Amino acid sequence: MTLFKVAILGICAVILALGFKQIKGEYSSLISLAAGGLIFAFIFGRLEAIISTIRQISSYISINYQYIGILVKVIGVAYICEFSSSLCKDAGYSAIASQIEMAGKLTILVMSMPILMSLLDTVSSFLK
Repeated sequence: MTLFKVAILGICAVILALGFKQIKGEYSSLISLAAGGLIFAFIFGRLEAIISTIRQISSYISINYQYIGILVKVIGVAYICEFSSSLCKDAGYSAIASQIEMAGKLTILVMSMPILMSLLDTVSSFLK
């Protein structure tokens, strides 16, 4: 049911934004931003279920909790970058959107280095 509400909200926002784009272009961007914020609020409620599932999986196998925290942060960075990049593209600033995407990818790479190093240590210990 939540997905239906999100879809209806998105369609209504697009129709409103298209209507206001002819009159005042800046209102179109504000409508898009407001709709994106509301949709993010719907998604944020589902995030707790994902985190509890990850915790349940980690109780079954021995994973360092630091890695789970990194995983959740990486997912957050990806969502924030995608949201802001899409907003910039909708406003007509695709160059800035590309820079946001690049910054997000580099941030995710830097954040995931401890996991990569742990993986390399594990592979190295198998090879010895």
